[in-house]
Amino acid sequence: MADRPNVVLFDVLETLIDLEPLAARLEEVGQPATTLQPWFLRFQRDAMALTLAGDPAPFEPLARESLRTETKYTLNERDIEYVVEGFSTLPTFDDAAPALKKISEAGASVGCLTVNSPEKTRSFLDGAGLSAHVDQVITAQEAGVWKPHPDIYRYAAKRLGIPIERLALVAVHAWDCHGAKKAGAQAGWCDRLECEPGDVFIPADVTGSTLVEVADKLMGLH
Repeated sequence: MADRPNVVLFDVLETLIDLEPLAARLEEVGQPATTLQPWFLRFQRDAMALTLAGDPAPFEPLARESLRTETKYTLNERDIEYVVEGFSTLPTFDDAAPALKKISEAGASVGCLTVNSPEKTRSFLDGAGLSAHVDQVITAQEAGVWKPHPDIYRYAAKRLGIPIERLALVAVHAWDCHGAKKAGAQAGWCDRLECEPGDVFIPADVTGSTLVEVADKLMGLH
């Protein structure tokens, strides 16, 4: 069994942040709310494709380009900007703050490992009232690769000055937890989004139906 981690990094999009309000912005610019899921999936796919090709994957330019493509270039640039700006206004899930607080109060360091810029992530944390519980923000922008490339988790451990086996990632994406495990880190998976982790991925060290349950189990490791 894994030891209790010294640092726990949380994925942000879909783990701490609820993307659903972006659907309303899409409707406001004349698109169906159902565009949200294929747009976000295209956005992730294209970013991972650029990472595989050895190129940087800047968050906002990619979000805009994937939205242009998904809507077949029917949106003007003002509307695209309006939708993408919505990422900075999204709410957190109800279990986000309690999970961060639980880990912080247990004596472990808390951070975010995300694909947005450090500035936008810090702004989100401030606006959501989560900053008090977050010690570190590490992004794909500074690491030079998107998750789940193993290098981003290795970069995080090096940045934090800890052995990678003392680092844990918490996410609702089984592929993200797989990337962390593949790099030698620990992982906590929450089943809110995917229901089952699937047997093609390396199992996480702990699982739970809420982020609080995952945090409890990580802090309960010996």
